[in-house]
Amino acid sequence: MRRAGNLANYADFDESSVRTRPNRHGSRPRTKEHPNYKDAITARVVAVDRGRWRTIAEENSENERAVTAMRARALGRTPIVPGDLVRLTGDTSGRTDTIARIVEVEERTSFLRRSADDDDASERPLVANADTLVIVTALANPEPRGGMIDRCLVAAYVAGITPLLCLTKADLADPSDFLEKYAPLGIEHLTTYRGSDGTIAGIEALRERLSGHLSVLVGHSGVGKSTLINALVPGADRATGHVNAVTGRGRHTSSSALALRLPESNGWVIDTPGVRSFGLGHVSPEELESAFDDLAILMEKCPRGCTHASTEVNCALDSLVADGHAGSAGPARLASFRRLNDTLRTNDPWAM
Repeated sequence: MRRAGNLANYADFDESSVRTRPNRHGSRPRTKEHPNYKDAITARVVAVDRGRWRTIAEENSENERAVTAMRARALGRTPIVPGDLVRLTGDTSGRTDTIARIVEVEERTSFLRRSADDDDASERPLVANADTLVIVTALANPEPRGGMIDRCLVAAYVAGITPLLCLTKADLADPSDFLEKYAPLGIEHLTTYRGSDGTIAGIEALRERLSGHLSVLVGHSGVGKSTLINALVPGADRATGHVNAVTGRGRHTSSSALALRLPESNGWVIDTPGVRSFGLGHVSPEELESAFDDLAILMEKCPRGCTHASTEVNCALDSLVADGHAGSAGPARLASFRRLNDTLRTNDPWAM
C-alpha cells in the first residue's frame, strides 16, 4: 500500500482518492493566528440585561449611538460590567433588531467588587473604571450602620477608588457625631435632605462634585440612592421605595446596575441595587490593614508577626489607641477593624 507521505513520488497519483479525517470540532481549519479587530469600535457598557449588554458607541462624537451587544465566545466568562470600555464588531449601527459582538474588554483603571458573604471568596463584579465611590447612608430612617460604611471604604481603597460619604435625610439628625467617627480618615462628605418644597437640598453641591467623573452609588436599600439619581439626572425615573416601619430596612427598588449620564454629558453616575451586606471575602488581611491607614501607622509598633486580631495578647494597638494616639474615634475604628480582620483571617487559610 502506498503511503501518503510518499505521494510526491508518484506523478500519476489521483488526490481525489485520498480520504481526509473530518475535524470533529468543526469545519474551520485550525490556525494559531489571533483575530484582527482593527475595524472594531469602542463603546461604554451602561447596563446588562439577560445576556445582552447595552452600550454607548463612539461616546462624545457626532456618531454616538446606543448599541446592543452580546459577548463573543472567545471572551469566555470574562466579567463585563457597567463602566467597562469594550470593542465591538458586527452590526454596530444601533438600528432596531440588530446586535453587535463584544470582542475585547479594554484595560480597566479600577474594578469594584464584593462577595456575598465574608466566608465566600467568590467575587461579584459591580462596576469598572469608576474613580469615585459615593457611599450613601441615611442619618435616620433607617439608622446609619457604620459596619456597612467601613466595608465600602475597604472595597474602595482596594479597588483604588476615592470614597465620598453622602449623608441623606440630614433634616432628621445632626451628622456631626456620626462624622466624628471618620474624621481620622479625612473622608470627604456631603449632606442632603428633602426640603419643604420637595427639592433635594445639597444636590447641586453633589452634582458639582461628581461633574466630569465616573461615579458609583452604593448603599443599603431605603437610604435614598434612587432619589439622588433622579435629582442628579432629570428623566432617569429610577423607582423609589420606603422603609419598613417594623424592620427599619428599605425595600429593593433597583434590580440592576445602570450607568446614567449627567446633564450636558459631563460625567457618569452608576446606580447599583440596594444591598443588605457588602462581603469582603475577596480581600486579604494585608489589603484590609492598608485600608485603615489611621491604624496602619500604629501597627508599626506591634511585634513582628502580629496579626492585630482580637486574640493577640501583645498587639500594640490596644494600648496605643487607649492612650489616644488614634484620636477620639480610635476605639470605634479599632473595634470595626478587629471585626473585619478576625473574619478575614478566620476564612483565609494563608493567614492562619
